[in-house]
Amino acid sequence: MLYHKVYNKNEAADWVVFVHGAGGSSSIWYKQVREYRKEFNVLLVDLRGHGRSQNLMEEYFKDPYSFDVISQDVLQVLDYLQIEKAHFVGISLGTIIIRNIGEIAPERVASLIMGGAIARLNFRSRFFVSLGNLFKKVVPFMWLYRFFAWIIMPKQNHKESRSLFIREAQRVARKEFLRWFRLTGELTPLLRIFHENELKAPILYIMGSEDHMFLGPVKELVKNQKNSALRVIQDCGHVVNVECPDIFNEASMAFIGQNDSNNTQWA
Repeated sequence: MLYHKVYNKNEAADWVVFVHGAGGSSSIWYKQVREYRKEFNVLLVDLRGHGRSQNLMEEYFKDPYSFDVISQDVLQVLDYLQIEKAHFVGISLGTIIIRNIGEIAPERVASLIMGGAIARLNFRSRFFVSLGNLFKKVVPFMWLYRFFAWIIMPKQNHKESRSLFIREAQRVARKEFLRWFRLTGELTPLLRIFHENELKAPILYIMGSEDHMFLGPVKELVKNQKNSALRVIQDCGHVVNVECPDIFNEASMAFIGQNDSNNTQWA
């Protein structure tokens, strides 16, 4: 089972599950946990091969990686903890995981918070993914990761989140990184399904105005989905929960509160 950490408020409080992106770990939510645990039960998970779930690498060595398999990893933790339904918060590639959970187990999803969401790969992102695939076996993976970090988060005010993700990625084994990188081949058809099938659960996208790779496609998606809303944070890059934690926390917690099973506390 994935490494996980629980912060219990009380039995009546709703559950919020945090899912990090590729190369990260649950530690990237350090600016959220203090505020969230005041109102909700909180579950943090380290995805397979990441953070403190790295000891699962050999156990899953022969497992084919897919977004469905990784999503089931998270659901297995919920089953173990007897969490029937939760609000899910994801960042970057973690938004693909939680959106896929909404696809394969919609009854488990109360709402989704999608930070720095990936809604579609535009020409630029497809080009860099193709470039990475071309050089992944001959170039040290940390060179690739640093390159992608600079492409996605190029500005000075992105430095903290860029450094955090590079530091976390250094703890991921090369074979594990390559397994995750291969998942990019699944992205285009999976994102097409997400566009065609709107969830009943409400979704809040929180994006930075400087997220030049992914903001445009999210804007297009939200226009066509009635259960989705978009909050754009000005002068902020891709990793919104790290760069602008106060705004991220306020917006996301208010949205979850509106869809809380104990809604009265947010009236």
